[in-house]
Parts: sequence; structure tokens; C-alpha cells
Amino acid sequence: MDPDEEFMREALRLAGQAGDEGEVPVGAVVVVKGEIAGRGWNRPIAASDPTAHAEIAALRQAAARAGNYRLPGATLYVTLEPCVMCAGALVAARVARLVFGARDLRFGGVRSKFRLADSEALNHQVEVVEGVLGAECTALLRGFFEQRR
Repeated sequence: MDPDEEFMREALRLAGQAGDEGEVPVGAVVVVKGEIAGRGWNRPIAASDPTAHAEIAALRQAAARAGNYRLPGATLYVTLEPCVMCAGALVAARVARLVFGARDLRFGGVRSKFRLADSEALNHQVEVVEGVLGAECTALLRGFFEQRR
């Protein structure tokens, strides 16, 4: 199996966990040297924390494990295009690569609304790959919101 798909499947599993908890189903993993170094899923409601996005949780866990706030060489896999806050965190952490599944047409900070992660105006550019397991990521989100209506 393609490593990008393998790691995105783990992010999808975590997104399902978020959905089961009543949170918007977004999951993320940080991979360093072929191993998962951090996992996260959306928890802003449960944590009463607007920054408790899947990407932030995964980055925090990976940084703690590395003992460094910078994660050079890391890849972050996430089911939904990161928002501006999370895209900024990827740049601040010096993440090398971002792989995401579905675009976020309302809040996307990487492709849909802004191009923050690989902006030439910033001191670090993240390589961006989009659409990995995109249909599955979109279906999970669509199903979640259809159930809530």
C-alpha cells in the first residue's frame, strides 16, 4: 500500500473518533522517518478550546516526543485542508510536507481561501499534496453534517 494512503487511513480512523464524540470529524497524524510521532482529532467542544484542532494536537504530541518545537522532515496527514491557524502552525514547526484529503471551501488556509503553507512571503514553505483518499474524507464529513441536520 502507498504510504500516503496508509497514513491517511489512520487519520481517517481518528476523524471517525472525533465524529463519534460529536466533534467535526477531522483526524491528523505526524509522521517522522516513516513512523507516527503524533496523533490528533478535533476536540474544541470537549476541550472548550478553539485551538484544539486535529493538526494542533498531532503537532503538540510529535513536538513533545521530539523534545523540539520544530519538526524538520516531518509529514502531517490530515483528512481536511488545514485552516489558517493550523497552516501557520505547520510553517512555525517547519513541517516539510502536508498531505490532506478534502478541501475546506469555507475555511481552507492552504488552497481554498489562502495559500499560507507554501507562501513565498514566509520564511518556510511546506510541500503540499492534496486529494489523498479525498472521496473517503469528503464522505465522512458529509455524513456527519447530514446526520446533524
